[in-house]
Amino acid sequence: MFDRIVSELGPWVWMVLGFVLLVMEVIAPGIFMLWIGIAALLIGVVSLLIWDAVFWTWQIQVLAFLAMSLVSTYVGKRLVGGRDDGTDQPLLNRRGAQMIGRMATLDEPIRDGRGRIKLGDTLWRVSGPDLPAGTQVRVTGAADTDLELTVEAVLD
Repeated sequence: MFDRIVSELGPWVWMVLGFVLLVMEVIAPGIFMLWIGIAALLIGVVSLLIWDAVFWTWQIQVLAFLAMSLVSTYVGKRLVGGRDDGTDQPLLNRRGAQMIGRMATLDEPIRDGRGRIKLGDTLWRVSGPDLPAGTQVRVTGAADTDLELTVEAVLD
């Protein structure tokens, strides 16, 4: 079936595919279909130039398209992606990490390594050495999930 479509449309099958992919990129942007669409257009141009060559069968065209898709996606990623812009607020969505260094009083004692403190309007679970309620502690770390803080006793 694909052989018949390619033979009827000739090299234009790649041009049509390329434009369809570019239209899909416009409808649902993500900068992914763009590079595959460009690869299809390039294979279409090559097909226009060497359509009558014996070796240029539809299987070779598909392989060339797959290889060109990988190359164009890689080049596109290097051109557009990979930006590592620094931020002026690196802890913006990391509430636990924002608490490191703050001091608080234990609301609940730390027993078996677990307790609670209140910082601001939030009651935080904490881990650390066993300490009685009312002990002054300093936040020394935060779990990756921001659900638990690590504390140590503040020595007077």
